[in-house]
Amino acid sequence: MRAGLTQAELARRMGTTQSAVARLEAANSNPRMATLELALRASGNELDLRSRVAKLGVDEAQIRERLKLTPAARLAAFEASAARTRQLLAKAKPPRARTA
Repeated sequence: MRAGLTQAELARRMGTTQSAVARLEAANSNPRMATLELALRASGNELDLRSRVAKLGVDEAQIRERLKLTPAARLAAFEASAARTRQLLAKAKPPRARTA
């Protein structure tokens, strides 16, 4: 483990079992957010999604507006956006072949 803890030590800090930590570390693990946050705090780390979102340039206002729509309206908006993207791609010039 990167934090220098054994599974047993992390489990003790989390108030769980070593086998639960092993399952958490498995490749196909799908922990709840609360479990992930508990494990991070227990290992001396924290999860800061806001700074990561900001670095990616995600428009949170647009996300909030889309979430106000019904699922059907969101799907319709997505389908319209996909159709516009297909139209733009169809009009785009193919890249030139590179010559050596």
